[in-house]
This record gives sequence, structure tokens and C-alpha cells, in this order.
Amino acid sequence: MKSVAVLLLLGGIVQAQESKALALKSRIELPNVNGRIDHFSVDLKGQRLFMAALGNHTVEVMDIQSGKRLHTIPDLAEPQGLYFDPTSNHLFAACAKDGTTKVFDGSTFQLLETMKFSGDADNIRYDARNRRIIVGYGDGALGFLDPNGKKVGELALDAHPESFQLEKTGTRVFVNVPDQKEIQVADLAKNALIAKWPATSALKNYPMALDESHHRLLIGCRAPAKMLVIDTETGKQTASIDIVGDTDDLFYDVTKSRVYVIGGGGFVDVFDQKDPNHYIRIEHLATAPGARTGFLAPDWSKLFVAVPHRGEQRAEVLIFDTK
Repeated sequence: MKSVAVLLLLGGIVQAQESKALALKSRIELPNVNGRIDHFSVDLKGQRLFMAALGNHTVEVMDIQSGKRLHTIPDLAEPQGLYFDPTSNHLFAACAKDGTTKVFDGSTFQLLETMKFSGDADNIRYDARNRRIIVGYGDGALGFLDPNGKKVGELALDAHPESFQLEKTGTRVFVNVPDQKEIQVADLAKNALIAKWPATSALKNYPMALDESHHRLLIGCRAPAKMLVIDTETGKQTASIDIVGDTDDLFYDVTKSRVYVIGGGGFVDVFDQKDPNHYIRIEHLATAPGARTGFLAPDWSKLFVAVPHRGEQRAEVLIFDTK
């Protein structure tokens, strides 16, 4: 009877430890990739994942089906932001050290174009309304590129932009500007700043996600580690939630009403959205120290998390199924 009781207890513990939101399905090992890892992009049709290995000065191309690295693009000056454009089959890579955004053929990875900005080319987004690529860079600007990498305009900001998000139903772009302790809002149709919202209850506001249907911005901060919820109709903060430390990527899954926060503190936090101002943490899943970037692919129901090489810890990408 005691043995049965012990087995039942152990079974209960195992069941309690099972993930409620994420299931680790596989991993892609990345030998010889060293240093900090930054942001990702994805080729949905081709089942490929692109990773900016900033400290390694490379972009790594991975096949999701086989779970293997396909190609390495070398000799990049600290790549940070990536965007794969499926229409043109072009891969854009924004580099911090020399301020360039390089455009590669998505099949051969031949360099097609180099656009030189003033410095620190960082996050990249696609503006579907105007069919252009937007790059945050320098001491404060968004640069606009056509699908071939030619500069077609820019928008001035007050300091270096970190993560930014674009409305799909409107013409606004929301930009984290941590040096100003602000979220700056611009109207892309007018090419002008229209608002500056303070982000002072927590500082170092780097990652951002947009819940457009509920008119909410989700802002990841590091000092202290909080997720701020901002009403995009008023610019006012409506909630502040404790999160994993050292976050650099944060995603909102509209299909599941769920938030994923990836933190270098070694965890992924998952929150269920109960309503636009209330979030319940349902997962605090261990990953690895320094694993603070990744990518959410709702079309595949997958979350990718980048693990950097640190001592005996090998560089790899963890692939989770989202439940």
C-alpha cells in the first residue's frame, strides 16, 4: 500500500510539472556559433528559420522539417534584425556595427544590395500597406526601403528605436525609445510623430507586442522586470505585470489570447489574457541563461528560443509546440 501511495504521489508530481502551454519537441544544434544571439525571421512556405548571430557575425539559416542548419551567411558586422520577404524572396539583415542593411537572394544567399545608414541598424518590420521594409537605426530614425533595398524615405525620432510595431487597420507605428523613457507614436501616412507616451513605471523598454483588436501595447521592461500594458487609444498604462528578467523578445498570439515573454534570466513566461488589462501567468518554463530572443510562428504553432554558447552551454535553438 505504501508503494502504491508513493507511485501515486510521484505520478501527481510529474503531472503537475507538465507544461501547460509549451512542449519542447526538438532542438537545432549550432556548433561554432559563439556570442550573443539577436532576432529572427521565418520563411513560412519554405519551412526555414533565419537567426541573427550577432556575436558570431553570421546569419544562420535552418530547416525546420529536418531540424538542421542549411547555410551560414558570414562576415556581417553584428547582425541584429532580420526580415524575409516572401514576395521578392529577399532576406534583409540589419547590422549594428557598420549601420548597413544588406539584402540577400533568399535562395542563393548572394548579396544583392547594401544600404548604409548612419549607424546601429536594428529591428526590422514590414509595412504591408506601403509594401516597404522599415529599419530602426542610429540616434533616432526609421528608414524606409523598397523590396530591393533602395532607400525611399525616413522618419526622425528623438533617440535610438528598439522594438516597434505597426497597426494593420490603421496607419500608426509604435516605437520603444528607452533612452527617452518613452513610446513614440508616428503616423506613417503623414510621416510625422504624433504622440510621446511616458514609460516610467519600469525602464529599459526593449521588446514590444501589439494586441490591435483590444487596443493594447505590451511592453517588456528590464528595470524592474515588468510587462507594461498601454492603451493605444489613450496612451495610458493600464497594468504592470512581473516577468522574467532580461527580456529581449515578447510576442502576443491573437489566436490563443496568450503572451510569451523570453528572458535572459533563463525562462519563458506565458500569460493567458483574461481581458485587455488582466493577465495570468500559466507557465514559468526554464530554458537557459542568456536565452532572451526567439520567434513565435502562430502558423506553425511553434515558439523558437535561442540559446547562446556560454561555457559548457552549447548554442542551439529550442523548438516548442504551443498548446
